Amino acid sequence: MPSKEYTTSAVTSTDGTVIGYRQIGAGPGLLLVHGGLQASQNFTELGKLLSDEFTVYIPDRRGRGLSGPHGNYSLEAEGEDMQAIIAATGTEYIFGLSSGAIVTLFTAIHTPSLKKVALYEPPIPVKGSPTTKWYRRYEKQLKKGDLGKAMVHIMKGTGDFSLFTALPSFITGPLVNAGLKKREKDAANNVVSLRELIPTFEYDHIAVQQSEGIIEKSGGIKANVLLIGGSKSKKFLKLALRALADALPDAKLVELKGLGHIAADNSESPDVVAEVLSKFFKG
Repeated sequence: MPSKEYTTSAVTSTDGTVIGYRQIGAGPGLLLVHGGLQASQNFTELGKLLSDEFTVYIPDRRGRGLSGPHGNYSLEAEGEDMQAIIAATGTEYIFGLSSGAIVTLFTAIHTPSLKKVALYEPPIPVKGSPTTKWYRRYEKQLKKGDLGKAMVHIMKGTGDFSLFTALPSFITGPLVNAGLKKREKDAANNVVSLRELIPTFEYDHIAVQQSEGIIEKSGGIKANVLLIGGSKSKKFLKLALRALADALPDAKLVELKGLGHIAADNSESPDVVAEVLSKFFKG
């Protein structure tokens, strides 16, 4: 019976950055790569649900939690971080969400040892993707130190539609700032606060920008690929998934009814995502 408690470990990436990760379960290795505004803590429920069948590794991507700083950041550096974990653990399965799915796709292209790859809505720029005006607003508020409004612009640009995202930022920004103060007090060991995560989003944006052209390069992937999306997610995410499906004709495409972009997060529907992943990686 595998342990339901997480342990932590670390590897050293190519550029010397320490990449820490949580580990749980027993069985074939499965690497879970979180998205923006997240850290390994956001996948702990998903990891537990998969831990009866797999040894689950959940890294803090660089610049967060157990890992070292962003350093000379690039998508390639993040891919090397994942490769370091794969080399140390012998992992052959990998799943990524959002910008983490972009990192996962890059890793799969450059890591022939991977056998199965699952991607949840990588926000790769394709024809029909929105402009980045929302990102410039995020940058402006980040420079001003207004993390609440900065986060609101992230949610407006990338998140699922809700009443919250429909309201103007001068209303929602103060509410988010109040929530940030409360959550800061609740932060525990190995938990990265949302206040710390909001500034890291600029690096996720770099990963998105550097992913242009990655779909054309994905045709050489030898691993089995599963593409996952939510029916409630934004149109540009569906367009990117469809473009990937066209480039990878053997990939399976699954849409989860009633779910949105961060379905794998602890706060959403990790049980539904775990069921889909379990069938894919065991099949």
